Amino acid sequence: MPGKALSLSSSIQSINGIGENRVVALGDVGIRTIGDLLNYFPRKHLDRTTITPTSNLKKGTHATIIGKIEVAGLRQNKRRKYFQAILSDGKGMITLTWFNGASYMNKSIKVGDHLAVSGNIDFFNGFQIVHPEFDKLKENEDPINSGLVIPLYPITAKLKKTGLDSRGIRRIIKSSLDSLNEIPDYFSEKYRNDHGLINLDQAIRNIHFADSQESLGEAIHRLKFDEHFFLQMLMALRKSAVKQTRTKALKKIGPYLKIIINSLEFELTRSQTMVLKDINSDMAKSVSMNRLLQGDVGSGKTIVAILASTIAKTNSCQVAIMAPTEILAHQHYVSFKKYLDKAQITCAILVGGTSKSERKSILDGLSNGRIDIIIGTHSLIQKDVTFKSLGLVIVDEQHRFGVLQRGDMISKGLNPHFLAMTATPIPRTLAITYHGDMDTSIIDEMPKDRIPIVTKVVDELRLKKVYSFMKEEVSDGRQCMVIYPLVEETEKSDLAAAVEMHSYLSEKVFNDIEVGLIHGRMKKDEKDSIMSAYDRNKIQILVSTTVIEVGIDIPNATVMVIEHADRFGLTQLHQLRGRVGRGKQKSYCILVRRKFTDNSKKRLRIMESTNDGFLISDEDLKLRGPGEFFGIRQSGFLKYKIANMVTDGPILRDARQAAFNLVGNDPNLENSDNDLVRAQFIKNYQDKLHETNIS
Repeated sequence: MPGKALSLSSSIQSINGIGENRVVALGDVGIRTIGDLLNYFPRKHLDRTTITPTSNLKKGTHATIIGKIEVAGLRQNKRRKYFQAILSDGKGMITLTWFNGASYMNKSIKVGDHLAVSGNIDFFNGFQIVHPEFDKLKENEDPINSGLVIPLYPITAKLKKTGLDSRGIRRIIKSSLDSLNEIPDYFSEKYRNDHGLINLDQAIRNIHFADSQESLGEAIHRLKFDEHFFLQMLMALRKSAVKQTRTKALKKIGPYLKIIINSLEFELTRSQTMVLKDINSDMAKSVSMNRLLQGDVGSGKTIVAILASTIAKTNSCQVAIMAPTEILAHQHYVSFKKYLDKAQITCAILVGGTSKSERKSILDGLSNGRIDIIIGTHSLIQKDVTFKSLGLVIVDEQHRFGVLQRGDMISKGLNPHFLAMTATPIPRTLAITYHGDMDTSIIDEMPKDRIPIVTKVVDELRLKKVYSFMKEEVSDGRQCMVIYPLVEETEKSDLAAAVEMHSYLSEKVFNDIEVGLIHGRMKKDEKDSIMSAYDRNKIQILVSTTVIEVGIDIPNATVMVIEHADRFGLTQLHQLRGRVGRGKQKSYCILVRRKFTDNSKKRLRIMESTNDGFLISDEDLKLRGPGEFFGIRQSGFLKYKIANMVTDGPILRDARQAAFNLVGNDPNLENSDNDLVRAQFIKNYQDKLHETNIS
């Protein structure tokens, strides 16, 4: 019988059987209220609607089998203990094996237990499943476990210790649902019908206790839509807030733009011209530009940023360019100064290593307007950095900065125009999720004279040939790079590997060639000295950690060897590869593979097959997921429990359109019809309200 009526805000302590230990264990996974519990979604479901007899099993298929445990116990091979059980369904037998958590499984599964198991069927001395999903069955099951589609929940060691395995979680969820009135919906019936959504109460109940795959599918669709919808609403409200922000319209083009374009040793590509037109159009408005400029490595984003800066100068405004690293800041400074000097536009750089006297001079120059353009790192957002008339902020590799850091930079001016740049080509689903509040421009073509980089995957047995090839390139006057990854999870081991490799290469392999070393723990002066020598070809081969990933532009470098390439994400490999091939000579990227897995083979073959950064980033997103791609899970940006931006394309686009339409009609969510939606948005994104006009 149901107990007393509960609400979504009721404490989990109001559920029978939840004592102090369980309160702590549940709290550790974010469950403190009934609402939290109901939103603790299953990690997957075990489908009992289709049972496969053991006599019909086929290798390589996925199947669910129900039967009785005939044999169970720990086993030992040369390397470790594992748990193995044999399940019989009366028509045959199947072996179940667990290599992970063997001791726990030994306590959990006993001879005589009735199990429903699910997994991929393999064949080794008979049919087997390794690490199957499973659910214990009882002779006279209660309603909690009698459904045909069984939810399996993420279970921590602490939850297990208090007796809250998947069965235990199901029991307390069932108890909660029985004691709840209908869960209120923030979407109207008409709105749900327009978007093909079931009501929220039905969705919550069916995600936990579905009686069919169809009802489960409807529940998943609704809950995924909701998560995408509210995140897209955040994007829409951010964009709406920017559009309501007035600023100085930078309408004059002026002479500087023409001076620099006429001085270029190359012709702007069609893409660059179109992007510049977009930026010019935005800055001519009295509403702050909020634009993302995407372009592959070497596509020419920097010159677009330089030309945009001249428009700001023409309109008596200053420009701030913020880069994530000192190396990249210095690289930008060299590029900007080369062209700005021709138009007599003043440019300076401000980084952590800037001397006291130089820093004071720069700060004075910014506050009195003597300096037109400043390039720097986080140093630019310090309190003592003030501007006379900041009109344009450009942030490079903007995903490396938090929203607050970008906000601090923008606050230095009177609502300046904002341009973000990235050399990481962003997959569409990620772009509309992470950058969905920004207008987007893409440079989708390379300079006409750019020769595609040849990429080859090799194993360590072929390194002698690689080294011979490097010697040939050096003898022809070219330069090479050897990149070492983070070998362990510490910078020390990264450094140690690079130092060791430098010693080996300089003493044993290239003893008649100058081999340099650069890494992140060097002092700025040391790095500058090494890079200067490499730039002047005083160093022919440079051994480096991934500090070289961005900001190094040596046209004479034609060979890059990336050691342990299987340790890198595809996007990072692509970024590294872009450090060569910047001159007029044919360039090569050699990926040394030391782990021979099917996954590493597949990933590295993608690098061999294409130089298209957008194609590579799509594959990278599929393989690594959004969290690793941009680190956005760690930042708390994605509040997804069930949604998946990689696989939810149609749902994401529908939710995005719905959210933007709603905000378009009600920019600050002031209509009473949207009160429930507004309340849910505030609940979901309380920590992001400062980015919107909602309070």
